[in-house]
Formats: sequence, C-alpha cells, structure tokens
Amino acid sequence: MAETAGVRGGVVSSSAPFDQWVVGDERAISASAKRGFALFNGKANCAVCHTGWRMSDDGFHDIGISDSDRGRAAVSPGIVQLEYAFKTPTLRNINQRAPYMHDGSLATLVAVIDHYDHGFEHRPSLDTQIHPLGLTADEKPDLLAFLDTLTSVDAPAVVPVLPQ
Repeated sequence: MAETAGVRGGVVSSSAPFDQWVVGDERAISASAKRGFALFNGKANCAVCHTGWRMSDDGFHDIGISDSDRGRAAVSPGIVQLEYAFKTPTLRNINQRAPYMHDGSLATLVAVIDHYDHGFEHRPSLDTQIHPLGLTADEKPDLLAFLDTLTSVDAPAVVPVLPQ
C-alpha cells in the first residue's frame, strides 16, 4: 500500500484513511466522508487554501476571525491583504489539534465549519475566497466526516533527552 505522510506539529504522520482511499481502497472511508470530500472541493471551498498532500497552500489569509491580532500586517504594514492574515495550517491530524484558529478561539471542528459557513467578520482585508457557503444541516456532518479521515494512527512521538 502506498504511504502518504502529513505533518502534525512538526512531526510526520503516517497514512490516514483518506490516503488509503486515494490509492484505491473504497472501504477506507464512509459514504458520508466521500460526500464531505466533494463538499471540501466544491461548495465548501476548502480546497482553495487547503490543497496538496499536506492540505495547506502555506499562504497567508484573513479568514474573518474577530481578533485584535493584525497577523502578517504586524511585520509587513501597509498591505491590506495581510491585515489579520495568518498562515494556512495543514489539515493532517486536524481532529487532534483543538482548539482551532491562530488564537484558539474555536473549540471544535463543528465551530470551524460554522465559522466558514456564516460566522466570519467582514472587512476590507477578508480573503476574496471567504463568503457565506450555505451549507445544509446534512452537509456539515459529511464535511466533518471527511476531515476525520485526515487523521492517522501514529506512535507517540519520543522526545529525546538532551545533555545538560
């Protein structure tokens, strides 16, 4: 079986159910997760920024979090698109990394989905790809089911004991 790696907090993660599905194991993810993958790439607009094997474009975007932290504008002032812009994180092992967003303001992935669906702050620096999604009550659990397939079962990381 092909092995695809992702990044989890600087540690490499192993093959997740999504990776097994991508290489042909139709039973690796549920029908709900498959519908969620279609939403991720279509109506939910996630794949615009969460792209590639790491599920990140490594770009900086203002996604409308209500916060006083100016993001990249603190180091690159005067560029409207960098106001409140933060780096797109990988989605690998995403369901193990709560709370979410740069400031930890969203406790669950359900709250994250709701934020992107309709909860963002409108301002001049808001990324042009952020807009109300109009997800239905049936679509949100499908999207969450897909996100769950991005988590692998990994051995605990061993932190070496460094000489004093």
